[in-house]
Amino acid sequence: MTPPFSPVLLLGLALKPLRPAVLQPVFDAMLRVVRKRHPDILERMEPFQDKVVCVDPVDLPFVLLLEPNMAEPRLTVRRAVDPDESHATIRGPLETLIALAEGKVDGDALFFSRQLVIEGDTEVVVALRNAIDGAGIDLIADLTSMLGPLANPARRVADATIETMSHLRANVETLRQALIAPAMAGAAARDARLAELEAEVKALRKANRRGHA
Repeated sequence: MTPPFSPVLLLGLALKPLRPAVLQPVFDAMLRVVRKRHPDILERMEPFQDKVVCVDPVDLPFVLLLEPNMAEPRLTVRRAVDPDESHATIRGPLETLIALAEGKVDGDALFFSRQLVIEGDTEVVVALRNAIDGAGIDLIADLTSMLGPLANPARRVADATIETMSHLRANVETLRQALIAPAMAGAAARDARLAELEAEVKALRKANRRGHA
């Protein structure tokens, strides 16, 4: 899957030099919050607690390995994984994966539109989606809840950051369109010219056949 040109992709390029171990504490904290605020997710995953799910945000330079063991769940940051290290893989842009986790989008629609790719044991993926569906996950609220009295100010900062990212995304899309517009125009012109040449060749062949009749 080709990552979309977006602010997240630019962030991913900036994060590429970092070792996964540097990012691991962030995801450890995220998992602790999920266990505290949404314990039912792991409970619903109990039949699949020995299955490893790889979450691959295609616009970031790392993947996440989720081990939904109720007693000792893990969310491990890795640069990459071998296919035999996980039972299932969910692959897509970061924003799509977050929206899926928060129940804001239809996972089936994303799959059929190829915005989301699922590989391996689909039963595990369906179980995970059912577990998080309706859990009321709000990543910003969940993460800022760890800050106690600073939670509300942090939430406001996070909301402002998201709004800024939204504007940046629009600007990046405008830039992308400006960059590819000449190439698309050139390709369209070439296609039109090829169509003309094909028509001329067909006409000449037809005329040649008539001449030999």
